[in-house]
Amino acid sequence: MPDIYQDFPIKASAARVYAAVTTSEGLDCWWTKESAGKPVEGEMYELWFGPEYDWRAQVTRCAPDREFELQMTAADADWNGTRVGFRLEERDGATWVRFYHVGWPKSNDHYRISCHCWAMYLRIMRRYIEHGEVVPYDDRLEV
Repeated sequence: MPDIYQDFPIKASAARVYAAVTTSEGLDCWWTKESAGKPVEGEMYELWFGPEYDWRAQVTRCAPDREFELQMTAADADWNGTRVGFRLEERDGATWVRFYHVGWPKSNDHYRISCHCWAMYLRIMRRYIEHGEVVPYDDRLEV
């Protein structure tokens, strides 16, 4: 199965990065249009990207300021069952993010598009955390 991996530093504490990937306030500033959920193993997250993209995911890993993972349970067919995760490690005055989106059924066009989109969204996440920059949802893949 093909997987997506991105490793990069963010000039912020692990607590700030963790909040950006686990809270509605954070997620809605860089990834989702609207979201809801609690960072507790077994809990469900609502990830809303528009009327045709009202997705759900279950928390499968959760260690405050260190690790967070969601398994997609109601999403696009290619995303169902995949896991999106963040491993965080403070070092050298920054938090190193080890991002992954694993379990793709095949390397198809949607997988290839998602590789590009994740790079874009993760860049927006870093700008949000480091500079407080919030890009309007409809403009996120154009910046």
